[in-house]
Amino acid sequence: MLKAALHNLGCKVNAYETEAMQTLLEEAGYEIVDFHDKADVYVINTCSVTNIADRKSRQMLHQAKKRNPESIVVACGCYVQTSPQKAAQDESIDVVIGNNQKYRLPEILADYLQNGQKLTEIPDIGKDKQYEQMRMKKTAEHTRAFVKVQDGCNQFCTYCIIPYARGRVRSREYNEVIDEIRELAKNGYQEVVLTGIHLTSYGKDVDSTLIDLIEGVAAVDGIKRVRLGSLEPGIVTEEFAKRLSKIEAFCPHFHLSLQSGCDATLKRMNRHYTAKEYLDGCTLLRKYFEHPAITTDVIVGFPGETEEEFEQTRAFLQKVDFYEVHLFKYSKRQGTPAATMPNQLTEKQKAQRSHILAEDLKANKRRFMEYYRNQNVEILVEEKEQIGNKFFYTGYTKEYVKVAIPGIACKEETNCFVTVKLTNFLDEDIMGVL
Repeated sequence: MLKAALHNLGCKVNAYETEAMQTLLEEAGYEIVDFHDKADVYVINTCSVTNIADRKSRQMLHQAKKRNPESIVVACGCYVQTSPQKAAQDESIDVVIGNNQKYRLPEILADYLQNGQKLTEIPDIGKDKQYEQMRMKKTAEHTRAFVKVQDGCNQFCTYCIIPYARGRVRSREYNEVIDEIRELAKNGYQEVVLTGIHLTSYGKDVDSTLIDLIEGVAAVDGIKRVRLGSLEPGIVTEEFAKRLSKIEAFCPHFHLSLQSGCDATLKRMNRHYTAKEYLDGCTLLRKYFEHPAITTDVIVGFPGETEEEFEQTRAFLQKVDFYEVHLFKYSKRQGTPAATMPNQLTEKQKAQRSHILAEDLKANKRRFMEYYRNQNVEILVEEKEQIGNKFFYTGYTKEYVKVAIPGIACKEETNCFVTVKLTNFLDEDIMGVL
């Protein structure tokens, strides 16, 4: 029996695909071992979102070949999709698989084992209109399953390489999603997260919409919670918010991608909304949910960002009052329009602005969590972990507030729901129960 090891780099969609490829290999008779062990086959699902991600992908491929020079090293994913010539010339790589060919992994490996010649399977993903059918039966996480329902992106933001790496929008058929989630529920998963490269585009090429899918997933027997991956603000309409608010299993934790609070910067980024439209979406969510968690991403120091534009973003972040903001200093990605834009900021300028925003936002998370002090909340217990010098059982509320419980909360120990009264903070990120 051949031994195979897999390693994932990048986003939750990549993580899902890595787990789905593991399922394919198990079904084909491979024994799965840890990536740091000696294996006959190493599969690295690469990332290409930044130049640094490209470099990490190459490093991981070279490490695998060094671990066992006789092994078959398979490179798949976004790095090889965007840099096929580099991958083809890399002597550490034996098999190159594009983003729409991962479902053929066992077949492609069988070809290589028979012929022993380097294989490259990278069709033009921009012409692919079919969703790549893969599914998983289990995931590395024991209580929460990330389920990919969409691939590709048509947005072409000026800083982003992903449309070239993932192709155009492709949605997974409604029944395919429901069938996979039924199987996951039978295997004990009670919480699912619907994810995609551009989740907001789900349904543009199939008969169902994202809200239809969420309602269908929530109705699956055994599923108690449904979360969403990152969304574009334009999806938040009155009807969308209203229908979501009626789904008992839905978790009101919204990651709405912002990137900038300045309209001029948003236009240079080719983002398809204004700051006002973004704020209107947040207002709608707060109309239909008592205390929704709204989180976002912000790119600091985008090319041409003036001091005035930065201050507009700074003020806008305070106006929206986010639960959490993930700050990213703009990083050039070769092959994107933004990389050749004039007025590139220095690393020092980007670092200074990032520090200012981080200081501004320090109190936001604490303020959001403070709302739940002395309230009863339901958490899904996920694991036992050490905090300080004591052990606790930890889990999350629907709004993704982390809670630590001293002692066993239920006989199953984990993957169970308990209702507790939050009374204190164990640290700045965790609420506790006395």
